[in-house]
Amino acid sequence: MSDLPLITPVLLCGGSGTRLWPLSRKSYPKQFVQLLGEESLFQEAARRVSGENFSAPLAVTGDGFRFIVAEQLDQCGLRPSAILIEPEGRNTAPAAAAAALHLAAQDPQALMLLVPADHAIPDVKSFQAAVFNGAQAAVEGQIVTFGVKPTRPETGYGWLETGPEMLLGVNVLERFVEKPDVAEAEALFADDRYLWNAGLFLTRADNLLAAFEDYAPDILSDTRAAMKAAELDLGFLRINAPLWGKVRAESIDYAVMEHAQNVSVVRFNGEWSDLGSWEAVWQESHRDSQGNATSGLSTIIDCEDTLLRSESDEIELVGIGLKNVVAIAMRDAVLVADLADSQNVRRAVDVLKARGAKQAVQLPVDHRPWGWFETLILAERFQVKRIHVHPGASLSMQSHVHRSEHWIVVAGTAKATVDDEVRLLTENQSVYIPLGAVHRMENPGKVPMVLIEVQTGTYLGEDDIIRYEDIYSRT
Repeated sequence: MSDLPLITPVLLCGGSGTRLWPLSRKSYPKQFVQLLGEESLFQEAARRVSGENFSAPLAVTGDGFRFIVAEQLDQCGLRPSAILIEPEGRNTAPAAAAAALHLAAQDPQALMLLVPADHAIPDVKSFQAAVFNGAQAAVEGQIVTFGVKPTRPETGYGWLETGPEMLLGVNVLERFVEKPDVAEAEALFADDRYLWNAGLFLTRADNLLAAFEDYAPDILSDTRAAMKAAELDLGFLRINAPLWGKVRAESIDYAVMEHAQNVSVVRFNGEWSDLGSWEAVWQESHRDSQGNATSGLSTIIDCEDTLLRSESDEIELVGIGLKNVVAIAMRDAVLVADLADSQNVRRAVDVLKARGAKQAVQLPVDHRPWGWFETLILAERFQVKRIHVHPGASLSMQSHVHRSEHWIVVAGTAKATVDDEVRLLTENQSVYIPLGAVHRMENPGKVPMVLIEVQTGTYLGEDDIIRYEDIYSRT
């Protein structure tokens, strides 16, 4: 790799969070969750594409996830070259075009690797070897994709048909194959020419833009207009919302790759999963001799091929005599399904959305730029929250029209501002915020600060906030 340019990883980290509900939701989709290890899928993806042959990553994400992306990269010790903020999700083609335009403005021939941030690839060395194997072809003008050697006749993945070898380890891509039915999947699995489509692409920025110009010129022109009007916001590059709303939503496969003539494929023989269902999570999890996988406070008795996950320290999940079942227990929602039917979880989310259930999209823990909070009790005229504030972080200067608050510090040190009074509070000290008082809570320390907040009033919604000053530009 020493004679080739550095590769810029483009981490695509949007997503609706429906396929792994209830753990993954729109407010906090699966790429940010610790699903298989001690780090999130996003963090694992970022580490996979870091090192001496990679430049700093570029991330493309939604407005609600920008601080999560920055925080999780910081936890990995990685500093992004930029974080592009999509005002709304428009699928992968506009996201890829925006990233290519941003990189091409600095270096038209920049090598970029489009990386979905929610896949599981445990063998990092083999993955990087496959990427480096395709680098020369990408430099020479190819759009290189990566095909995974299949281990089963999978109907939930797209497939790739490979052709003759054009460079060592790089083959012509004959065609993309849509997700097959069972009979077709069995035929593809039996033919060595066919690989799973991993959804990764390595290309020069100018070559990708040329492909957009040829096959999706409307997406390119509309994305270019939105990027020209982008503005810096707290170190993020915020794409212009009205112009972005005009960009056609489409996947990069449909918009460009299935039409381009210069697409080649590198075979990857390591483990890979897009973790698109709870069955896929079960397949990637450590299982006992009976095929069972557990997580958290979960107990298996006389079960086979079953996945049990308790995602709460307060819920004991017990399975007895189960077979081919997935059960996920959270504080506010429980999923029980046949493993083979787990790809239909999104249908349940649609039903819950139609019913107006907040569990469809919102986790019990609400992540904010300064930390997170969770509601412990919600009743008529009062609510109790646990609030976690990161070191050095600050809530906005604000007031409420319909509620008063009482803060009790239970860990760390808090700096509380109530109208003209500023106080430092340590553990077991408290402060009262009257209705209408202008107030702020800050963590001046070097360890997390945790407080219990008791709200009382006629209306307790999160929209009862008047912000006067905010270091995260939310006023």
